Amino acid sequence: MISDQNLPKVYTPEQVAKILQLSKNTIYDLISRGEIVAKKIGKVYRIPASSISFVFTGLDDDLYKAEQEDLKNIDKVHKALKEIRSKL
Repeated sequence: MISDQNLPKVYTPEQVAKILQLSKNTIYDLISRGEIVAKKIGKVYRIPASSISFVFTGLDDDLYKAEQEDLKNIDKVHKALKEIRSKL
C-alpha cells in the first residue's frame, strides 16, 4: 500500500488561487502561459506543489533545480571549451 506521505502534494487551481491570493481566472491564465505547470486529467487540472514554488524562488522549481545542476558543471564546460578552442 502507498502511504500518503510518499505522494507528492497536488492542488486544484482553486486551492492555488487561495494560497497565492489570486483569482481563479488568473491561475488559469498562468497555466495557459506556462508560468504554472499543471497536468490536465480529464477535464480538471492538478498542480504539483513544486510548480507554485516559483513564487518563492522567482523561478519555476524545475528551472531552478536545472540551473543549480548546470552551475555545478560550469567548470567542466569551461575546461572543455578551452581545450577545443586550443585545437582550432
